[in-house]
Amino acid sequence: MSGDNFFTRLANEDACLITVHATRGSVPREIGAWMAVFCDAAVGSIGGGHLEFAAMAEARRRLSGGQGEPVLRYPLGPALGQCCGGEVQLQFELVRGADIDALRVRLATMRYPLALFGGGHVGHALVRVLTSLPLQVSWIDSRDEIFPIDLPSNVSCEHCDPVHSAVSSLASGSCVLIMSFSHAEDLEVVAECLTRQRRQMDLPYAGLIGSRTKWATFQRSLAARGFTPQESAHITCPIGVAGISGKQPEVIAVAVAAQILQVVQTFS
Repeated sequence: MSGDNFFTRLANEDACLITVHATRGSVPREIGAWMAVFCDAAVGSIGGGHLEFAAMAEARRRLSGGQGEPVLRYPLGPALGQCCGGEVQLQFELVRGADIDALRVRLATMRYPLALFGGGHVGHALVRVLTSLPLQVSWIDSRDEIFPIDLPSNVSCEHCDPVHSAVSSLASGSCVLIMSFSHAEDLEVVAECLTRQRRQMDLPYAGLIGSRTKWATFQRSLAARGFTPQESAHITCPIGVAGISGKQPEVIAVAVAAQILQVVQTFS
């Protein structure tokens, strides 16, 4: 069950929300990780294994009317036989349809902003990967009718022409991925990102799809516009974690998503 389906079902059926409240030592998930349990289904994860089995059983006991403290302590080694060996404190709370709006805000607080410029094959493949990650994606293109109709709640689409004009309104702290349908558009978005960095220094990552040859050409154009080598060094090109050489859109998407996770991990 996806996060969107969770809210759809919650509109008609109560659930028990389980959140990692505190941790000590080696544990499978971080504070804030959550899962929601219905009578016959669950969404999300707090770490898998015996911990989740025990937590789901407790959640369903509470859904059936059982009482208990709001936060329970789970020593992973002695109590559950998990090799992590640390300790997790889980918070249990009953939620219902009236809580949906507040939950949407609360459960989205751990999503990091990412702007994706370009709705081509790689852009579409990337969105399919990024939607399952802790990211709030702004998908931007200058062309009409290139976005799919059905998108999850953590993706918003924006038609913007000229496309680089959208850079100024990005959320502070956004990671930026640049892969439009033309090198000319890519260059304008790159230049606008560097202009914003010069002014605000609030874009922690800006990645440009392309080869080293493309980037060398862009660097000459950026230098002609007055950007220093130190400023241009803020752009990552090529993008994606090293060692993955496939050119298929889906392969590129996985490599780029992994690099984005490396970046946002430094925020945690």
